Amino acid sequence: MQAPTSASVHASVNQLSAPLLATLLANASALNIGVTQHQLGCRIVDAGITHAGSLESGRLIAEICLGGLARVDFATDQRFNPSLNWPMAIGVTSEQPVLACLASQYAGWALSHEGFYALGSGPARALAQREDLFAELAYKDTATSTCLVLETDRMPPEQVIAKVLQDTQVPAANLTIILTPTTSIAGVVQIVARVLEVALHKAHTLHFPLSNIVSGSGVAILPPVAKDFMTAMGRTNDAILFGGTVNLLVDCDDAAAQSLASRLPSCASKDYGLTFAEVFKAANMDFYKIDPMLFSPAQVAVSNRQTGAVFESGQLNADLLKRSFSD
Repeated sequence: MQAPTSASVHASVNQLSAPLLATLLANASALNIGVTQHQLGCRIVDAGITHAGSLESGRLIAEICLGGLARVDFATDQRFNPSLNWPMAIGVTSEQPVLACLASQYAGWALSHEGFYALGSGPARALAQREDLFAELAYKDTATSTCLVLETDRMPPEQVIAKVLQDTQVPAANLTIILTPTTSIAGVVQIVARVLEVALHKAHTLHFPLSNIVSGSGVAILPPVAKDFMTAMGRTNDAILFGGTVNLLVDCDDAAAQSLASRLPSCASKDYGLTFAEVFKAANMDFYKIDPMLFSPAQVAVSNRQTGAVFESGQLNADLLKRSFSD
């Protein structure tokens, strides 16, 4: 895999996301989030555990996750009319999607201690360098402050926070950890805002050269918040698998662009055809038994900058969304 261009590598996901974090913190009360100082000295943001959170807090957290290299917006969704009357969607646009999605947003940093487990997202990953992916990307950020997003409904143990501080090498006062439960509105927003990231990650899995991806955008339906984790996990995955559309601009020959388009959608997976909750139960609650090719948008369009050709593949699935959202 070729590394991103030198111009993009110079972008600092930590520095670019810092103003977004400042906005989130300055408007904590209006956004229904809680901000406290941990005994180790770092800042903890509660975006859905004891504080309700909000749509806008989720949108800002999503942009922080993307390292300040993408725009996240809400939109009215007309793609399913009249078969599914569900009007809200989340749109993501990036001119540097490889860095935004894979060097920052991707939930790739596993953190655990005595029963606690969460995957870390956001710009702190680019400081910690705990994943082999960064060597492939040839990207390492430097910064004196950072932010990590955890999809969890509980406070991380002191040992986990100490590990984040050790690996990022920032002063405790300059570390912010944002907690977003899957069963919260902010959690739902920041998860579904990964629609573009899911496409980038699958492109990487398919060994498509990431340096050939010029820009990208995606939109996914915003599902209703669920009261329990299993239902919430199913709905947020289904929102992308069956209600996600991604457009990629690439720079390659038409054969490579067409091949990527044909293999990218979720319907190319052998596990396609059931809701995610049903697939998960059929796999005996074991993620590793699920075909990794399933985790991708429902519909894609790959445009070739060299030739102007556009290759489309996949389909939206209102029936499976209805089943998922009514569970």
